[in-house]
Order: sequence, then structure tokens, then C-alpha cells
Amino acid sequence: MNKITRFEPFNELARFDPFFNLDDVSNKFMMRPLLRGDTDFEPQIKLDLKEANGNYLVKADIPGVSKDDIHVTIDGNRVSISAELKREKESKDGERVIRSERSYGMASRSFNLADEVDPGKVQAKYKNGVLELTLPKKPGSSRREIAIS
Repeated sequence: MNKITRFEPFNELARFDPFFNLDDVSNKFMMRPLLRGDTDFEPQIKLDLKEANGNYLVKADIPGVSKDDIHVTIDGNRVSISAELKREKESKDGERVIRSERSYGMASRSFNLADEVDPGKVQAKYKNGVLELTLPKKPGSSRREIAIS
């Protein structure tokens, strides 16, 4: 026997989101390849941000980068992370690239925090492709580039 259900237009409208990940779809599948003329994607820095014990804790995935190519800048409550992913230009005679999916170029990420950061007490570590930042809170504003150990 058929099951008959009542159509409820307000429930259906609530599920419909016309802007669902529109930026992700256009950037990854439509606009970037057309604008850049190729199918390479720009490198991205993905991160997690937590708050604990008066500190902000940041873990950023930046694989395949030397710690010398990573730059962290603190300006008040604004944190900027940038890195340069370099392409290896090693090719051998008789060798041809069939597929290359790794990204190369500059990657950067900036975000604002609710509180200002004390740049003198910031700790930065880079291990196994993950940058870990400990950003202590402090009122006041200053700008300083952080050395990564």
C-alpha cells in the first residue's frame, strides 16, 4: 500500500539553503581553473583554534614546507600565517609527468581573535607538517614576527 504524507512547505523551505557552500563550490570547481587557465588549486592552510587557560591554541596544517618558509605575524588581535610551498624542479630524461596534484605557491591565512595577544610570550613549534601556536592573551597592541623552533 502507498504511504501518503502531507506536504508542509515551511519544513521544505527550512531545509533549502540557496547559498550552501557556494564559495567552496565556485572556488574549487568552477572559478579558479577558469581564471587561472589550469586545473591546479592554490595551497590552503587549514587550522583549528581553541581557547584554554588564558591562551589561544592554534594548530595549522602546512605539510611539505620548511619551517624557514613559514611566517607568523601578530598585530594586536590579528594573527597572520603565511608559507611558501616550493615546487621541486627535478626532471630526468625520458620522464614525463602524468598527474600532479600537489599545490605550490604562497599560502596565507589571517584571522582576528576576541582578545589581543602578548607577542613576547608567543610559542611556535613546527613538527610533521603541523604548526602549533600558543598565543597568550594581553591587552595592548604591538607587532612582532615570531621565530619558529
